[in-house]
Amino acid sequence: MNSKVNTSLLEMQLERERCEREHLFFTRRFFLPRMGFKFSVNWHHEYIADKIDQVISGKVKNLVINVPPGSGKTELLTNLIARGLARNARSRFLYLSFSQSLVEDVSATARNIVKSVDFQSLWPVKISTSTDAKSSWKTTVDGYDAGHVYSASMGGQVTGRRAGTLANEGFTGAIILDDPLKPEDAFSKSARKKANRKILNTVNSRKAKSDTPIILIMQRLHVEDPTNFVMTGNVPGDWEQISIPALIDDDYINQLPEHIQAKVPRDVERDQHGRQSYWPLKESLESLLQLEKGGEDKDGATVSRYTFASQYMQNPKKLGGDLVKAEWFPRYVDLPVLKWRGIWADTAQKIKKHNDFSVFLCAGLGYDNNLYIIDVKRGKWEAPQLLKEAKSFINKHKESNTKIGKLRYMAVEDKASGTGLIQTIVKETTLPIRAIQRDEDKLSRTMDVILYVEDRRVFLPANAPWLLNYIEEIEGLTADWTHDHDDQWDPTIDAINDSLAKKPTVFD
Repeated sequence: MNSKVNTSLLEMQLERERCEREHLFFTRRFFLPRMGFKFSVNWHHEYIADKIDQVISGKVKNLVINVPPGSGKTELLTNLIARGLARNARSRFLYLSFSQSLVEDVSATARNIVKSVDFQSLWPVKISTSTDAKSSWKTTVDGYDAGHVYSASMGGQVTGRRAGTLANEGFTGAIILDDPLKPEDAFSKSARKKANRKILNTVNSRKAKSDTPIILIMQRLHVEDPTNFVMTGNVPGDWEQISIPALIDDDYINQLPEHIQAKVPRDVERDQHGRQSYWPLKESLESLLQLEKGGEDKDGATVSRYTFASQYMQNPKKLGGDLVKAEWFPRYVDLPVLKWRGIWADTAQKIKKHNDFSVFLCAGLGYDNNLYIIDVKRGKWEAPQLLKEAKSFINKHKESNTKIGKLRYMAVEDKASGTGLIQTIVKETTLPIRAIQRDEDKLSRTMDVILYVEDRRVFLPANAPWLLNYIEEIEGLTADWTHDHDDQWDPTIDAINDSLAKKPTVFD
């Protein structure tokens, strides 16, 4: 054998050993051929990868990781599956999330890594032909099905599945919980309990052996979310938690492990409080500060101050609540047949930072005599833009058919900027415009309609880009009216009054 062959074999051996030893190296090694560009490594990736290595070595028994959206967390966990099978083809993984599509994508990606030429040249792990699907696939050892990867939604069945194996010592797989609770469900006590119960009763019993680790990775969502449930001693075992906020300061950096501290850049832009972006390449300080004030993220989803505190800063606040509960609002996937629809508007007096928003809300009365909220648009607009947004919202919902019902009118509070909007828009649309006179205080108006909500007669869509922000506002309403905003609740009250609280007319 010539020296070139010897050198090549030695290089492969060294590469294989380093991949098995270092999670970040493995991730970078298999990211490039799959994606066509290098994995952009930030200090938090090194931090998470180090902890994953400690899980594999047994130094950390169970791990909770809290990170902001878009942090690259799923990439690291996807590679944990492939790397675990590289180290031991008998490894068994359970991968669970609120999203069935997410777990299937992760499972399929891990399988494709294992099947790749690059992987097979280092570890000739065989994929079983008996079970080779997105959500479930196996490896074979000596002709027998041995390792497996099984993914499911948190509501799915995991009966008969195990993570880890008794066949070998050391790391033989893990239970991975990747965002076990849907953000929109975080304000439902029953949904939180269901997710927590799943972790305790089902997931924890799926260990093949007592030292099979559980890794929970998620954005914080609520003071009573799965992270809190685990870290307050409800799930047996030793747990370690790492938390990565989107805005970091010197106090945070200084409590990181020393070798990670050295990786965090200090000579970057900071705000007046000494805070910097945790990942300037991905999230600029300016964009994060804008989100902190309330705005839209890169995907167009609304980010409230509560959302930022929880999902981005890993520090959820207890909302004022109990006046109106989000769990009182049933969810619909598809709209039922509606009798009619309306638009209700609440306009702000000013658009400065601390003033209310303007809101347009479209809802319809079903033949089941329930109210269905269809769409909400919220923003801070001066008079010319306010008119433009009103016309755009009307045009969006003007279509009429026998299923969704006729759009009857737009109702606007006859006060401040609302008065000006009424006077202007009647000239620019054929839709009837009604002026709303609000004589009672907001608490009294709330108490007048709350029984319809408690009776679960006001429905919300199962998914909508505005939904989380709407729910946060509802949950935050206080009886002493010390909450930040109620601009979405006001038109909701009007919609309930005009549809459920009024006696039907001949037009209904």
